[in-house]
Amino acid sequence: MATKLLSLTCIRKERFSERYPLVRKHLTRSRDGGGGSSSETAAFEIDDPISRAVFQVLGMTCSACAGSVEKAIKRLPGIHDAVIDALNNRAQILFYPNSIDVETIRETIEDAGFEASLIENEANERSRQVCRIRINGMTCTSCSSTIERVLQSVNGVQRAHVALAIEEAEIHYDPRLSSYDRLLEEIENAGFEAVLISTGEDVSKIDLKIDGELTDESMKVIERSLEALPGVQSVEISHGTDKISVLYKPDVTGPRNFIQVIESTVFGHSGHIKATIFSEGGVGRESQKQGEIKQYYKSFLWSLVFTVPVFLTAMVFMYIPGIKDLLMFKVINMLTVGEIIRCVLATPVQFVIGWRFYTGSYKALRRGSANMDVLIALGTNAAYFYSLYTVLRAATSPDFKGVDFFETSAMLISFIILGKYLEVMAKGKTSQAIAKLMNLAPDTAILLSLDKEGNVTGEEEIDGRLIQKNDVIKIVPGAKVASDGYVIWGQSHVNESMITGEARPVAKRKGDTVIGGTLNENGVLHVKVTRVGSESALAQIVRLVESAQLAKAPVQKLADRISKFFVPLVIFLSFSTWLAWFLAGKLHWYPESWIPSSMDSFELALQFGISVMVIACPCALGLATPTAVMVGTGVGASQGVLIKGGQALERAHKVNCIVFDKTGTLTMGKPVVVKTKLLKNMVLREFYELVAATEVNSEHPLAKAIVEYAKKFRDDEENPAWPEACDFVSITGKGVKATVKGREITVGNKNLMNDHKVIIPDDAEELLADSEDMAQTGILVSINSELIGVLSVSDPLKPSAREAISILKSMNIKSIMVTGDNWGTANSIAREVGIDSVIAEAKPEQKAEKVKELQAAGHVVAMVGDGINDSPALVAADVGMAIGAGTDIAIEAADIVLMKSNLEDVITAIDLSRKTFSRIRLNYVWALGYNLMGIPIAAGVLFPGTRFRLPPWIAGAAMAASSVSVVCCSLLLKNYKRPKKLDHLEIREIQVERV
Repeated sequence: MATKLLSLTCIRKERFSERYPLVRKHLTRSRDGGGGSSSETAAFEIDDPISRAVFQVLGMTCSACAGSVEKAIKRLPGIHDAVIDALNNRAQILFYPNSIDVETIRETIEDAGFEASLIENEANERSRQVCRIRINGMTCTSCSSTIERVLQSVNGVQRAHVALAIEEAEIHYDPRLSSYDRLLEEIENAGFEAVLISTGEDVSKIDLKIDGELTDESMKVIERSLEALPGVQSVEISHGTDKISVLYKPDVTGPRNFIQVIESTVFGHSGHIKATIFSEGGVGRESQKQGEIKQYYKSFLWSLVFTVPVFLTAMVFMYIPGIKDLLMFKVINMLTVGEIIRCVLATPVQFVIGWRFYTGSYKALRRGSANMDVLIALGTNAAYFYSLYTVLRAATSPDFKGVDFFETSAMLISFIILGKYLEVMAKGKTSQAIAKLMNLAPDTAILLSLDKEGNVTGEEEIDGRLIQKNDVIKIVPGAKVASDGYVIWGQSHVNESMITGEARPVAKRKGDTVIGGTLNENGVLHVKVTRVGSESALAQIVRLVESAQLAKAPVQKLADRISKFFVPLVIFLSFSTWLAWFLAGKLHWYPESWIPSSMDSFELALQFGISVMVIACPCALGLATPTAVMVGTGVGASQGVLIKGGQALERAHKVNCIVFDKTGTLTMGKPVVVKTKLLKNMVLREFYELVAATEVNSEHPLAKAIVEYAKKFRDDEENPAWPEACDFVSITGKGVKATVKGREITVGNKNLMNDHKVIIPDDAEELLADSEDMAQTGILVSINSELIGVLSVSDPLKPSAREAISILKSMNIKSIMVTGDNWGTANSIAREVGIDSVIAEAKPEQKAEKVKELQAAGHVVAMVGDGINDSPALVAADVGMAIGAGTDIAIEAADIVLMKSNLEDVITAIDLSRKTFSRIRLNYVWALGYNLMGIPIAAGVLFPGTRFRLPPWIAGAAMAASSVSVVCCSLLLKNYKRPKKLDHLEIREIQVERV
């Protein structure tokens, strides 16, 4: 790779350092360390992009150990930097992947005498693709575990999650070593049907259908024309379906361009054609689920057609005079009419309607595992083939007397299919949250045409999927917003409750952002589209909820462990039950009066054995956790609380300590300058011009407040052009400095001024103390190392902050505030909200350290924050909660995202997680208790004392009912209501906002 020369002449090129964080620190140190002014240009060379790897290093006991590891790594060629954390047994390495690989680094650490394992590799992340596959045919956790093992054995697969409840798999793989076609093939080889839902390539992909007379030459012309468009990455034509798939960059082009090119290219060449968005029809999750429900319903109805007569001839008609004589009429030897009827009717139930259990058993046994299908097949086969044996013996023997169990096998299959039908219907309801979210997007949109001056020249109603980036769309009252964007004309109120859970309509005017899927209430808006398709907020929420439902909660491991030996154990217990009762009968260990008149000891033992086999239910165990997690995450999404999977949900219910950031979390996050005091003679306009030119490059809320206030002193207030700031440096937790108009401007706190040897006079100290007493932040400004002014910035508390902290105390949850602000302001804010423990002037790494200290003290810690500087603490915490209005980095680092940015949603998240896990525990109690009680009863434990026995068909019905009951128990979570205290809190907050 060619060497690149990069120049940091001014701040707008500082963003390079975001990609190379340690390079930025190095440059900052070289500028600061010089003691004087820094050069205008900092030049350096980079041979190829830097990758980051994080290792867990065991065996380090002190700083000397860390030093030896660091020294060994830095000796290697291709190492840019190495940071060793002996306290947390971590090593972060920045390296050039073209010069060295992670395995060499790991071996070097181990050669130094320590044990090393790779935790994170950014190079792998960049070469990782994710695909989602729908899997049909799974019946229990044994199936899902088997598929996971199969996928993880494929070369190039880094991680595979299989979710039984939603019948989907999410696979992370290296496309250089494997492909989704290979993954589909492996799943199908394991005996399941696999349908590709999406791949990493589908992020900006659209399928178009062409209607009209087309030749091969026409299709080639279309393909070449589309490939020639800027932004189109690839074009794939599916011959025979007239479908064209286009992979493209949404920033450059879009589907309307493709349709226009297709229709104009072929017109006049082979007749008029029309291009439309291809409809997938019945392969969507909802359509597939409905098809499965119909299939089970149809199978159940057909099974009833055959099973009801079998039941009547065996159980009812035998007690009706006349009919009984007809059924007992002997046709051949001892073979009766009733036995022939039952055999003929039970056979299609066993081998046609019940064929799914044979295929499922074969696939399971072929891959060396056993599932529920094996139990059902064994149980029904035992009943059917023993009955067939009695029929053949009766037909060939003049004195044979036996009883058939055809009604047992037929009724068993019928009840199990009924149970599966009810289970599939119930499972469909657990994923309704995703279906509701996906239905929020409107089908159509009004596209506006604008002239060069921005005046509307026309409008057209189009398919909502044809919207492209930078389109201008019209939103009329009562219509849904078709895509994410910002308002360029008009004002209205928009109901965002379907996305954020916020009940109150939000005022929108020029410049405000709107979210696709929300409802416009009372005004007309013109919106410029900024994000479409998979980039939209709605699509990201859907993707997050889907990922949450795919991720396994740690408690699910219990069911996975049990499923490995559950079926073999049940088969062993069933055989042991039959053998014990059979031997007891043969050896006369129980009186013959115990045996029903229509049976002998062998048949009684056989019924006990079959009952044990069919009553055991691994499905209920497998559904206990995922169904509750699905409903819980869905309910959370409807409440504006996005929970990233079962692991976050499980940890959240244990939280007993919450660490709050201050700015934007406890406060509104919209600080304003309330006071300015100059210490030297200077025009206020010139003062704020220098300060704003420095602060405009910072993302900190306080910096934005200063820039916004400075606009008031400019004529071009709407979009001012500030002087250029060179040599910009942001000092984390202290402030910023830059060179503006040849003068060195430093803006920040006392620590920053002390670092730069700026003298702070007594009157400035008094001004700072006054600001802190009023819960305001004091900011110092120096020009050429001389203190010039003091700014006071106020960030009002959120109306619900004090009450939310009070409710958390009542829930026995400790609250702590950690902020980068000064001690005076921090203590004042903490007193206002009722927080006793405060840590101020904390840098991002110190926030993370505080979290680790609390964890070491035995607390389960949640961190609530909104900024980039909160990300280390969000990752370090057991549960990271990001305020929805915060930065993308904070949201990415968090486990739970609070869409409404309200503190009461912290309480909702914890309360919902507690309710969900109490439901999971109840599911496990039910599933385990059912098996622990049902199996002994089916084995005949109660029979000696009560003569009560469980016929196999009732045992099968009970087994089917157990799965349905677990799913229905999870569905009760849909009735979740957040704590009543929060409703009163929200009413009070509305009243405060109105005032």
